Amino acid sequence: MASVLIAPLKIITCLACLTPFVWLLLRAFAIGPLDLGANPVEEVLHTLGKSGLNILLITLTITPLRRFTGLHWLVALRRMLGLFSFAYLSLHFLTYITLDWGFAWNSLIVDIIARPYITVGFTGLALMFPLAITSTNRIQRRLGRKWVKLHRLIYVIAPLGVLHFYWQGIRDPFEPLVYAGIVTLLLGLRILYWAGKQRMIRKS
Repeated sequence: MASVLIAPLKIITCLACLTPFVWLLLRAFAIGPLDLGANPVEEVLHTLGKSGLNILLITLTITPLRRFTGLHWLVALRRMLGLFSFAYLSLHFLTYITLDWGFAWNSLIVDIIARPYITVGFTGLALMFPLAITSTNRIQRRLGRKWVKLHRLIYVIAPLGVLHFYWQGIRDPFEPLVYAGIVTLLLGLRILYWAGKQRMIRKS
């Protein structure tokens, strides 16, 4: 695809990623008939967390989709998607420490340690931080191959995000299990690709 089309695609991707946040704001300010329901804090947490996880899985989809289709321009969208995912999940955590716990740090730390799904979610977000701060072209050039190795942390972050979703105690586990299946498929495709490369290397 001609490079001239990359800029419009990035704008479309940006607007698509912003849509859940704008929708959440409309509900938060009760625009028209919209509202956040009986438990607004829980709804904000759920919307931000699920949006971040959705975008993270879309980010993971870029590489196998590029390999199977030859649409190399998809790579140009990967950094933006990753940063949007980090932003949503950071807002998810910020909502948790502010609206849910009101900056009660002692109780907050105890809660993170005591409840496995909070521990898993916090670990996943902490692992995303170095990926976000090393996403610029300048740092990529400075790190070289180390940057590629560092960004493989996403293969750990995505399962942690799904496990966090599953362990929240949702009555119907079907949706988290669908997410688990998607992550398993995306990581499995990478393993198959790596195994194929290894076989080709041994034969050469």
